[in-house]
Amino acid sequence: MVSQNKCGNQNCHYFTNNSILPELNLKVIGLISLLCVVFCAISYTMMYTPTSQRKLRARVLVRKSKDFTANNSWIFTESNETRLIKTHRNSVDITSSTLKPEKTDGPKSVHIRILCWIMTCPNNLHLFAIHVKNTWGKRCDILLFMSSKQDADFPAIGLDTQEGRDHLTAKAMHAWRYVYEHYRDKADWFLKADDDTYVIVENLKYLLKDYITSEPIFFGQSLVEPDIKQPFNSGGPGYVLSKEALIRLGTKGNSSEACKQDGHFEDVNVSKCLLKFGVKIGNTLDKQHRTKFHHLPIDNYLFGKYPTWYYKYNTKTPRKGPDSMSEYVISFHYVKPDLMHIIDFFIYHMKIYNVRSS
Repeated sequence: MVSQNKCGNQNCHYFTNNSILPELNLKVIGLISLLCVVFCAISYTMMYTPTSQRKLRARVLVRKSKDFTANNSWIFTESNETRLIKTHRNSVDITSSTLKPEKTDGPKSVHIRILCWIMTCPNNLHLFAIHVKNTWGKRCDILLFMSSKQDADFPAIGLDTQEGRDHLTAKAMHAWRYVYEHYRDKADWFLKADDDTYVIVENLKYLLKDYITSEPIFFGQSLVEPDIKQPFNSGGPGYVLSKEALIRLGTKGNSSEACKQDGHFEDVNVSKCLLKFGVKIGNTLDKQHRTKFHHLPIDNYLFGKYPTWYYKYNTKTPRKGPDSMSEYVISFHYVKPDLMHIIDFFIYHMKIYNVRSS
């Protein structure tokens, strides 16, 4: 006699013989039946449940073939990590949110506190500044928005300055003074950026990890004002001050005799002021002399679409293409709001399976 027990689409067979049935212990039969049920349940879970999830400790279950539709065979591969996988009849989905990142030779976590203050204006708060707030600004340890008028709801700090390009220096000097008076002991480095700048904060911290905050130094995209041969860090892609640089600017830069207090070209004027107080411009090129801070949008650097003035302000002829930029790019300027979110998506949300950075 053949007795069948169906579990899903699996047929579990066990055989009994009528001649020896009376001699079998009923408990043994029950135990065999229980084991068959358990085996079938496990098989069903492995093969036919589309959303089943299994955690594997010392090993990871993967397919023998990269062609997931070729067969249903599985192998165990050595791993030191616990991974969560989802099984389907003819596929396997590795749940990326539960996987630990592959080990790379890239930067480890860097514990540096960065204050970011964003130069904006009342009309730009909900056109540009809000997108900084909702993307890269969230990764700053402290995020401030500096405007001519206070906005308690946004919020934005009111500096009581006039708006317009001819008053950018006044806005910057007032903002730096505010940061010095209220935040100098709450961060290690202090970044100024525009409301159309996109900054990869992690890469900025990676740049700063080899420097001490007591050193008078500031970083950015170093350019040279061609008329007076004045070196400066461009304001568009942002520039970052050490704590010592902030202290010197905050204690010595408040008078018109020491520093220009208003006017156009805030980046030139602030840089000139800092250099006067012994603050040096730090090198931000990588070992291959590729750039990290960028005054223009990314497509300008990819395709070499540089305006005439850009050549005049650079001491070396700008290169083009992906290899002109460091792998640890820090910032771009003139980034439209939609593009901020696109960049944010590609950097922080999208993952490419089985691809490891070089």
